[in-house]
Amino acid sequence: MAAVLVGQFHARDAEGRIYSVHEFESTPAADVPGTVTTYKTAIGDRLNKIDDNEFQLVQSGVTLVREPEPTVAS
Repeated sequence: MAAVLVGQFHARDAEGRIYSVHEFESTPAADVPGTVTTYKTAIGDRLNKIDDNEFQLVQSGVTLVREPEPTVAS
């Protein structure tokens, strides 16, 4: 089972620290259908997804909120 990086974004904790988050997808064993999505910070801390914009660091329980995507003026 190999994980493939499918996305990156920034998230912020309540104290204002910014975390770079990587989103990975992997295919489990042949007898399990679908893909598994996992989230890790750039330094390898695992995250649990709470909802579309909210995540929690597994080890410390700190909640992170996804930063909005920057918009480019045209």
